[in-house]
This record gives sequence, C-alpha cells and structure tokens, in this order.
Amino acid sequence: MDAVRLIVASRRALAETGESPEVMVEAWQAHSLAQAIGSRFAVSGPPELRGEALGLTELAGRGCGVLGAPVLDVGALRAAQLTELGDAREALLCLGGLLGEVGIALVGIACAADDHGTYWQCMEAIDAADESRDRVLEMLRRLAVRDRMVLERERDSAAG
Repeated sequence: MDAVRLIVASRRALAETGESPEVMVEAWQAHSLAQAIGSRFAVSGPPELRGEALGLTELAGRGCGVLGAPVLDVGALRAAQLTELGDAREALLCLGGLLGEVGIALVGIACAADDHGTYWQCMEAIDAADESRDRVLEMLRRLAVRDRMVLERERDSAAG
C-alpha cells in the first residue's frame, strides 16, 4: 500500500480513538509508519533527502521505543503494509500532519495522566513526534529547492 493511504488510515484511526491505551497504540503506529517511510526515503528517495530521512528514521524509532511495542497482529501493523512511497511531496505533507496530530493527542493523554510514568512517556513521545515533524518539514524544504533548481535549469536551457 502506498504511504499516503497508510497515513490517511492512521489519521482516521487516531481520530476515532477514545481511551488512553488506544491513543498510545495509534501514536506508536504513527511513529512506526514514520520510521518505515524515513527508511524508504533513505534507501530509494531523492538523494537530497537521504540524510534527513535517516534522521527521521532514528527519531521515529525513538518514539516507538518510548511508547513500547503494542501487541498487534502482523496484519494490523500499518508500517508493514508500506509497499511504495508514491508522490514524495504528498507523502511528506500527510506525514507531517499525522505527526502533528499525534503530538496533540499525546498532550491530552499527558494532561490527564494519573501517574508520572505515563506523563513522561507521553512527553518523550511528543518530543520524538515534534522532532520527526521537523525532519519532514526540512525534507519538504529540500524538495522545493530541488524543484526550483530544475525549473531554473529548464528555463536556462530553453533560453540558451
């Protein structure tokens, strides 16, 4: 399945959660998906994005580690269903949105947490989501620079 479809499914699942444990599972799913997308960009994405993609993979992995792997059937693991990136810009825009929504959902859980463990777990996962989103935004910026350079070269070759 392509990245955008998986991200949309994650956003929908996150929006439909109600209980803290469900939100934590969906946050883990989102971090796991971001890790898989980062890995895919690092291996087969545009060369300009590979360094940031590696950073995204590491940060999203930290988010997964902080939240702890939920007990999921292999078929329920969205990251395992990733087969292609599709349009890089669209995938990154959607992923940035998902990571922002994860952060907001985790703030709600942290504010309602009765114990320090859950609070700090959420805070670390929020930090990982925020830093992952920063990497996604940098990847989008680099794509825009690359596209601008391509247009300038095309314009120069057409004029020359």
